[in-house]
Amino acid sequence: MEITTTTSTNSTSKVIGGGLIIAGTSIGAGMLSIPLMSAGLGFGVSLLLLFGFWALMTYTSMLMLEVHQHADSSATLHTLSSKFLGNPGKIAATIATFMLLYALCAAYVAGGGSNMATRLDQLTGIQIPAWMSSLIFVTIVAALVAAGTAVVDKVNRVLFGAMMLAMAAVLVFLSPNISGTLLAASPEGWGLFFAALPVIFTSFGFHGSIPSIVTYFEGETKSLRTAMLIGSCIPLVVYIFWLACTLGVVEQSVLMENGELGAMIGVLGETLGSSNIAVMIGLFADLALVTSFLGVSLGLFDYLRDTTKDKLKGNRISVALITFLPPLAFALFYPQGFIMALGYAAIALVVIAIFLPVLMTIASRKVHKEAHFYRVKGGPIAMGAATLCGVVIILAQFIA
Repeated sequence: MEITTTTSTNSTSKVIGGGLIIAGTSIGAGMLSIPLMSAGLGFGVSLLLLFGFWALMTYTSMLMLEVHQHADSSATLHTLSSKFLGNPGKIAATIATFMLLYALCAAYVAGGGSNMATRLDQLTGIQIPAWMSSLIFVTIVAALVAAGTAVVDKVNRVLFGAMMLAMAAVLVFLSPNISGTLLAASPEGWGLFFAALPVIFTSFGFHGSIPSIVTYFEGETKSLRTAMLIGSCIPLVVYIFWLACTLGVVEQSVLMENGELGAMIGVLGETLGSSNIAVMIGLFADLALVTSFLGVSLGLFDYLRDTTKDKLKGNRISVALITFLPPLAFALFYPQGFIMALGYAAIALVVIAIFLPVLMTIASRKVHKEAHFYRVKGGPIAMGAATLCGVVIILAQFIA
């Protein structure tokens, strides 16, 4: 089924909603890690990396859109890789997707559950164990995801709007304290550059949710392209402001000594002498994590529905169980075990977001040469450059 370019009456609303799902999927990971990993690099070098990875990931998302034209609008990466690359592509896509999405979901379950318990204690004084907060957190998100993309869209709009309001409040309080001297700080060591590459790269990793968005739009190319551009640009803008408000307020050495999100939030509050700022930043981080978890788990849920459709017949409850129980069990019984997996999640993302889109695009162009199909500009040179970037990111992870 070819993707049509007909714009439906509700396409504008879908474009906004789809763009916010994509943006939310990216922003969660980035807000939790970019300031910490960029502390030793300084604002200038980190800014260049942000622009570079934004351009790379936006380009490869357009390649994914080009490939999606030549398959059913409900096709997932599993279906696409099997169609264009055969069994080797299907196996690579399956391993990489499971590795990436399950690792991210495990991180979000542990982080979200812990944050829920902390915030509940702060706001109401009620204390619950970490396992219970993680279970409650997963149950809520699982119910939303199982209900479908349309429900996730509506809830995500509210959460994303609240997150942007929280971010605006944080920026209002932090921006007057930005120091040009701190922003001009030089890199502490170029070895930190290699450590930062995979982390900043994963901060633009929304590709796992692209098939869900394509299904939601019923394959409308023009609307999909606009939604993807919006969804990739929002994180870039947010990251730039957030980076300026962290690296420009706290000294490099202090940020490097406090290498965890909670510690960074505390340091920002102490620097400004306000506990209320710390609470607001914490709320901002919570919302960023939830919106990202919704996008990532939605992508995993739809991928599992596609790969298990012969056995589970699309049963949403069964698919939800195999989507959320493994990350929940991993987070409960191995609270520190997923850290190493997250470190290597960038490798899986390189396969999903760079190698597979490039290879599938090459394969699809050999078959579909009609002029009316949407085709990303750049040709072999751009695809070769993207592939080289992927190789560098993988090498950087091993070097780090």
